[in-house]
Amino acid sequence: MKLGVTGYPPLGFRALSMWLGLPVLWAVLRLQRVSFVIRRDDWPELAKLSINNMIIWHVLAILAVQALSSGRAAILGYTMPIFSAIYSVVVLGERLRPRHVAGIVAAAIGVSLLLWHEFATIAGKPLAAIGMLVAAAVWAVGTQQMRRTTIAAPTLAIVFWMTLSSTLVMTTATVLFERDRWAVPGTVTLAAVAYNAVLIFGLAQPVWLILARALPPIASSMSVMMIPVLGTVIGALWLGEALHWQDGAAIVLVLLAIASVMWPTRVPAPARPAEVGNL
Repeated sequence: MKLGVTGYPPLGFRALSMWLGLPVLWAVLRLQRVSFVIRRDDWPELAKLSINNMIIWHVLAILAVQALSSGRAAILGYTMPIFSAIYSVVVLGERLRPRHVAGIVAAAIGVSLLLWHEFATIAGKPLAAIGMLVAAAVWAVGTQQMRRTTIAAPTLAIVFWMTLSSTLVMTTATVLFERDRWAVPGTVTLAAVAYNAVLIFGLAQPVWLILARALPPIASSMSVMMIPVLGTVIGALWLGEALHWQDGAAIVLVLLAIASVMWPTRVPAPARPAEVGNL
């Protein structure tokens, strides 16, 4: 994403990626013989899911990515699991297990360590940082709503229509605000568009939303915590962003956080029936 929006309008980059990703997603549904039908009564629910899971996230995130380094943007964006846990407890009244609480604390400390050398830079671009945090918080709510949705349709069908509505919003936004900056994409931008179209919108996003609907919210949320770690490391390798010892410590904490929620719960073995002796 960072490579794609460097020197290219961010909303236009996202819209182009989504338009090219939609045929890929359509082909997946056709190959899987998944119905595209969404009942009319489910349209309001679909609109709510689209706004919280995609539209706000994609708009704010792509704008923040252009303003921040790729590592900082990934770290701020993937504070989502922390917001998701807070929403579960405060709004939904859920009780977290001690190991889940420990995992959330570990993730929060890990994120703080990843941001250790970035606070001064983020302070210089407060709107971008705040925008990414807002996007993460709204995405957390959307993840909870996806888990509890009552739409009687396959998840892939829901994802297709959510992506289409988000594409239309993104296209409208780039027409309104970026039309004077449109240009023929360069080779690097086209490569980034192709990557996002096929691997993000055609594969990763549908898989993520299927997991978000199938797994408990705390498990699906925490499972994405490797993304800021990978974003930081890849940003250092590709874009020359500096790495520090805090990054290594954060990686260990993030792995512990993921393990705390993904490790299977031990189920007690059923008691054996008492043996009856010969009478």
